[in-house]
Amino acid sequence: MSSKTKRVRDKWRSKSWYMVVAPPYFGNVELGAVPADEPEKLVGRVIDSTLYDITSDFAHQYLKMYFQITGIDGKTAKTIFKGHEYSRDYLRSLVRRRTTKVDAKFSVTTKDGYKLQVAISAFTLSRIRTSQEKLVRAIMEKIIQGKASALTLDEFAQEIVLGKIASDIYNEAKKIAPLRHVGIRKSKLVLQATQAPAPEVA
Repeated sequence: MSSKTKRVRDKWRSKSWYMVVAPPYFGNVELGAVPADEPEKLVGRVIDSTLYDITSDFAHQYLKMYFQITGIDGKTAKTIFKGHEYSRDYLRSLVRRRTTKVDAKFSVTTKDGYKLQVAISAFTLSRIRTSQEKLVRAIMEKIIQGKASALTLDEFAQEIVLGKIASDIYNEAKKIAPLRHVGIRKSKLVLQATQAPAPEVA
């Protein structure tokens, strides 16, 4: 055995494994184990998953989830919601010819001081006028800003991931234009409460 191979093997032997769990508001579901020679090195690391891994609902495979490790308790790595996004294939499947896609991005702050960037998309049944697009975006902004200011990060994360806020937007915006789908296709935690900017999602 070469000395290089032995060094690599010894390095892995010196590592311990820690189970990463989702936050309590996502059921403390186990997301997988990660190795580290020093547990402190795991803090700040972003772990990706899917909503299916949390709900066991096959229909939720299209939604990617990101969690950031915030601390270690024994052999458990605790996390905070870092963001989510639609998979590329799912987003592509929503596009139809001779229809309109209404996109909007907003910066919001939750009731407990967390700042996020949120991207919302609405897909229509047919082409709509520019004036209708503006009205739909205004509805998006009113609802997403109102929800963020009234909810904690825990509550807000649940409502954007599980579709509650998208449903509220759909129900009001469909009065303006014929809609086929409304979804919060991406979110990202950019500033934690009373802390420096959070690291970017890779």
